[in-house]
Amino acid sequence: MASNAITAQGSKVYIGSGTASAVTITGITNAYEAEVTGTHALSKGDVVTFASIAAGTLATLLNGNSYVVIDVTGTTKFVVKADTRAVSTWSSGGTATPVTWTQIKEVKSFSGFDGKATELDTTNLDSTAKEFKLGLQDFGSFKMDTNVVHGDPGQLACVAAKAAATIKQFKLLLADSSVGTFYALVTDMPEQGSANSLYSGSIGLKITGSVTWA
Repeated sequence: MASNAITAQGSKVYIGSGTASAVTITGITNAYEAEVTGTHALSKGDVVTFASIAAGTLATLLNGNSYVVIDVTGTTKFVVKADTRAVSTWSSGGTATPVTWTQIKEVKSFSGFDGKATELDTTNLDSTAKEFKLGLQDFGSFKMDTNVVHGDPGQLACVAAKAAATIKQFKLLLADSSVGTFYALVTDMPEQGSANSLYSGSIGLKITGSVTWA
């Protein structure tokens, strides 16, 4: 049987570095995962922030909030991970402003998504053994081992995010075109060197919130 394994070679890691021109919205569906109509140049894994949707519960839900693009149809429609079934229908107005991405170059390996859900102890006096239920998910950390290049824009963006203690968007693009998008803090960036070796380092991230795959 042929394997469906994904090769790690060719994977790329990006950090959110700004915003691009806003997409003018001409329609939004009421669905578990809302389909948005508007001319765009988006890809799966992109992040968009909504604004200026006309008044209503749809506007209350979306305006000012960011969502991951989980699918695209040509250059006129895209789907975001937003449940709009229980809100008002779209009537007019709205923009979706995409995040721009900078690749973090010279990544040699990566690991992470290593968190686990909190175990809540539900044991009581009627229990005959310890009892538990799961609490909130914790997606843990993400680490990249790198060749240190102090002039690389992606590595410089990580340095700036660490210094400012700001939450940034990141995305991991795999060789099969699947994309994992998440928010994280840059917690550490140690560097090291030795005789007859490359100057190397790592970039440690602490994930906040969930990881969305598209």
